Amino acid sequence: MNDHNRRIAHLDMDAFYASVELLRYPELRGHPVVIGGRRDQQPTINQDGSRHFARLREYAGRGVITTSTYEARALGVFSGMGVMKAALLAPDAFLLPVDFDAYRHFSRLFKAAVADIAPLMEDRGIDEIYIDLSDIPEDTLTLAQRIKLAVHNATGLTCSIGITPNKLLSKICSDLDKPDGITILSMEEIPQRIWPLPVKKINGIGPKATEKLAALGITTIEDLAKANPAFLQANFGKSYGYWLYEASHGIDERPIVMCSEPKSISRESTFEKDLHARHDRAVLTEIFTNLCTRVAADLQRKGYLGRTIGIKLRFEDFRTVTRDMTLPSPTADPATIRRAAGECLKRIPLNQKLRLLGVRVSSLTSSIAPKNANSSRQGELKLTDRTDDNQ
Repeated sequence: MNDHNRRIAHLDMDAFYASVELLRYPELRGHPVVIGGRRDQQPTINQDGSRHFARLREYAGRGVITTSTYEARALGVFSGMGVMKAALLAPDAFLLPVDFDAYRHFSRLFKAAVADIAPLMEDRGIDEIYIDLSDIPEDTLTLAQRIKLAVHNATGLTCSIGITPNKLLSKICSDLDKPDGITILSMEEIPQRIWPLPVKKINGIGPKATEKLAALGITTIEDLAKANPAFLQANFGKSYGYWLYEASHGIDERPIVMCSEPKSISRESTFEKDLHARHDRAVLTEIFTNLCTRVAADLQRKGYLGRTIGIKLRFEDFRTVTRDMTLPSPTADPATIRRAAGECLKRIPLNQKLRLLGVRVSSLTSSIAPKNANSSRQGELKLTDRTDDNQ
């Protein structure tokens, strides 16, 4: 099926974590709300029965914002930002702790509602999915409206949908009319509707790549589309340079990937600004531990154990380094994962600032498999190093 016959949707829940919290605390609707507080900052009940909420100005520590409402975003507060920095921008914003159990519950609800209408679905995380609508005999706008209504009926939440011939364009379009939007795009409309956008709108072009492109005089997707592919490859490497050119023309042949056995489970975080291993150690330590904890929770929720623990670092010059350690026996224990990941981290010279940190668990087995399934490997410990440039 060529691109002109494909209908691929990207559905993105609107400010998902914050929206779930607003269902629980409707009195906060219309106010700037930030998710990222500690457990001791749970709302309390006043004597008159009303709730008391912590304010951002009351926070002390080196935590990171998980997400924020659109009202908080209008004040400059976004996910990945340090809480103390956010407090300077929006001191009166309300602060709530994260509740991943609640978010996972609503995630399951909205995905089940979509699957009843369009079962060819690719799960991309807790708050977003790709959907193949190509074979559903219904006009695109009506179908999008029906999906949005089903999601709202199941959860009380809104979502935004982009529908185009491929995943790359749909990801861009789902963000163009937020919140509660629908954007439908054909390949012929790319020059008018996609090219005027800044290059950072393409998923896969992060802050550092955006900055490097700007230094080369490339700020819009149109600039990128009109650049010489050889020039891009000379500055960004053969693979990434070729991808930049293809992406700017809306070319993406990736299929929808249905449920399959994962080869690995990972979590990673790209920082708002590059962090220094020594000067920002407290922030990095908190992020690192949180990543390990979340990977362990993912393993336990999906019913897997893993033997190979790995980390991924991306430095300020885009150089990417990984280190792996294979344990004697599989695990889903957060402390064990954190300990092994820490050992991997010790094997990397931290002489540059970091822009990304990731934790990965592979060599997966079912957590309900017989205990002796890996007995032949007991006592084995394997270390693996890899360094890649321009990734």
